[in-house]
Amino acid sequence: MNSFPTLPLIGMATGIILGLAGAFGGLGAFLLVLVLGAVGFFVGRIAEGGEVDLSSLMARRR
Repeated sequence: MNSFPTLPLIGMATGIILGLAGAFGGLGAFLLVLVLGAVGFFVGRIAEGGEVDLSSLMARRR
């Protein structure tokens, strides 16, 4: 019953912490934290051995 993705969440938290440590305040800092959090999530997802499937995010509208 290990369906909870812990490594992606740990990676995302690490990216957010690094982003907060690297910049303080403003829109630039917000975007930096957002990007580093997403990168951390995907790195954690890959480290977990799972596939990163972006097709559901980019569904074609017909």
